[in-house]
Amino acid sequence: MRTYHCIPLFIWTYMFHTVDTILLQEKPNSYLSSKKIVGLTKDDGKMLHRTKRGWMWNQFFLLEEYTGTDTQYVGKLHTDQDKGDGNLKYILTGDGAGSLFVIDENTGDIHAAKKLDREEKSLYILRAKAIDRKTGRQVEPESEFIIKIHDINDNEPKFTKDLYTASVPEMSGVGTSVIQVTATDADDANYGNSAKVVYSILQGQPYFSVDPESGIIKTALPDMSRENREQYQVVIQAKDMGGQMGGLSGTTTVNITLTDVNNNPPRFPQSTYQFNSPESVPLGTHLGRIKANDPDVGENAEMEYSIAEGDGADMFDVITDKDTQEGIITVKQNLDFENQMLYTLRVDASNTHPDPRFLHLGPFKDTAVVKISVEDIDEPPVFTKVSYLIEVDEDVKEGSIIGQVTAYDPDARNNLIKYSVDRHTDMDRIFGIHSENGSIFTLKALDRESSPWHNITVTATEINNPKQSSHIPVFIRILDINDHAPEFAMYYETFVCENAKPGQLIQTVSVMDKDDPPRGHKFFFEPVPEFTLNPNFTIVDNKDNTAGIMTRKDGYSRNKMSTYLLPILIFDNDYPIQSSTGTLTIRVCACDNQGNMQSCTAEALILSAGLSTGALVAILLCVLILLILVVLFAALKRQRKKEPLIISKDDVRDNIVTYNDEGGGEEDTQAFDIGTLRNPEAREDSKLRRDVMPETIFQIRRTVPLWENIDVQDFIHRRLKENDADPSAPPYDSLATYAYEGNDSIADSLSSLESLTADCNQDYDYLSDWGPRFKKLADMYGGDDSDRD
Repeated sequence: MRTYHCIPLFIWTYMFHTVDTILLQEKPNSYLSSKKIVGLTKDDGKMLHRTKRGWMWNQFFLLEEYTGTDTQYVGKLHTDQDKGDGNLKYILTGDGAGSLFVIDENTGDIHAAKKLDREEKSLYILRAKAIDRKTGRQVEPESEFIIKIHDINDNEPKFTKDLYTASVPEMSGVGTSVIQVTATDADDANYGNSAKVVYSILQGQPYFSVDPESGIIKTALPDMSRENREQYQVVIQAKDMGGQMGGLSGTTTVNITLTDVNNNPPRFPQSTYQFNSPESVPLGTHLGRIKANDPDVGENAEMEYSIAEGDGADMFDVITDKDTQEGIITVKQNLDFENQMLYTLRVDASNTHPDPRFLHLGPFKDTAVVKISVEDIDEPPVFTKVSYLIEVDEDVKEGSIIGQVTAYDPDARNNLIKYSVDRHTDMDRIFGIHSENGSIFTLKALDRESSPWHNITVTATEINNPKQSSHIPVFIRILDINDHAPEFAMYYETFVCENAKPGQLIQTVSVMDKDDPPRGHKFFFEPVPEFTLNPNFTIVDNKDNTAGIMTRKDGYSRNKMSTYLLPILIFDNDYPIQSSTGTLTIRVCACDNQGNMQSCTAEALILSAGLSTGALVAILLCVLILLILVVLFAALKRQRKKEPLIISKDDVRDNIVTYNDEGGGEEDTQAFDIGTLRNPEAREDSKLRRDVMPETIFQIRRTVPLWENIDVQDFIHRRLKENDADPSAPPYDSLATYAYEGNDSIADSLSSLESLTADCNQDYDYLSDWGPRFKKLADMYGGDDSDRD
């Protein structure tokens, strides 16, 4: 170990001596008077001398990662003051002093107590001093020196990532850069080759290579195809010591993916496709799907289909399904088995995003043959037109043929067809059709003015197969015939002023006609032949389908003639000519100077001459007040009739009636109708009570007439018995007046007028035997004295 440190020690001693000599030449002479010998010795006994006041140290060098059993020797501190008698004590302070570095205080030998790592700390700064043990005085001033740790190759290169991911387009040329990997070495790059890293590839040949200095990975083979292989795993090694034997190394893994480019055209897996279709399929029906395969992915595999040529290019279409990249064959025109049974198409599939770099490989499309067979089915009849328009005059006779529809069976069998009218479209059954030939005829008279159009539906049905039927609309337009005479367009209220002058226009009349001639309406106005010359008014034709009524004389009088009737002959110019007579009523009215009407009746003339406006208002007001009084009187009278005789439910006088007069006796025949009492037949008509309004109208009970009995007393008893036994009778009595009093009553008088002279202890218990009608009196008078008190 001492031999190992000899070369650095000699180098350090030489440098120390050279520096010391230069410094001594610069110091003043006063330092030379007290020269001290300071040396750093090795075990070979040699000593180097200098003349200097104080310490002067250089660097110590020490190798890292010492693995020996003994402590590693660093160097020795010594001064010429040390006589070897142990009076001097060496002290070491600074980085790691006492823990990493220890010094023998008697000899000055320095050792490293622990293994050192340059990567943790590359140099240590320490301070040394020598002290006299007896006096404790420093014999040398404190001096600083450095211990530098020399590096050894104890760290392998490390990559910045344990796993790299990269991609490169397929079909790339040789030398295309993929990714750069980087490895670092913790050793000292300035000392030897311990930190010099070299890259190499351990796995991934012959597809990829790596630059030994930069670590850039590149492609090594041309035209690598993603379709053949997409994923590659490359292992890269980084080795220090410049890649020499004994160097340390580290590895990393790089996963490389080949990305897709559009270098493959689509290809159909088969050259011919076969589809079948019934001839009755609706337009747009999907008949089938075809698909070309493209090994590319993403947009590079997108394609579109088109029909290149063939005898069915106008009958069919192909659309592209963007999700599945399939071509869908659809029906473009109606198919007909009888016209063509087989169609042959050529369908192309081409890429939508071709790559210009690979166009030299060939066209990026493929073609397949598609054959479509049309199947025959039983089709419904087909009309020769989509719709029919029939025009007929409105005066056509019933049963006349107005048109014809035609249908045929498109099948090869050509079945017979019958025709019918859908009665839901002809509810009035105006039209009919011949079932054999489709001729349409009228069943009723037509009228354009009530219904100018008729829209019916005709059905054609196969006789052998009624399920096969077709419908067609038939529009029937009713043409106009001049069958209506013109008439006034409105009712005219015409008047003429009494002070009118000859030639004044008092009315303009217009007419209307329900007919609709093709050349438009044209009307003419004339006086009727019976009154060609009217002395009062003149009819002037304005030639614009209107006529003016002009006055013919000077002044008119309401007293002589209040109303004039003016007949006007109106006719059109269509064929046949239709005419009518319209009568215009003209009233004679009083007008102001401006011609404004004021009054048109003769009565108004008389009233205006006799009474003023204020008088008329007063008369009307009096009549109104009189009417109000009459209405109030009638209402009060009706209200009195509705008031019941019995006001309270608790009134105990329901069987007692108080009279204020006794009447006029038997000779008084004005108080009541005595004939009613004498004639039992007149009492048979039961009537409802008039003293109160009944809540329920009971059924009138008819009793046997007492024709044979004229005894009033017997009549009264029988009626009393009937009413007592009647459960529907109300719980109160009505007032009945009789002229016949009959025999004396066994109860004597019941009047309260004689109650003061009667015995107060009179017995009234017999009232209980008189029936339920007298029960209230029996309860009032038949009780004990205490009850009456």
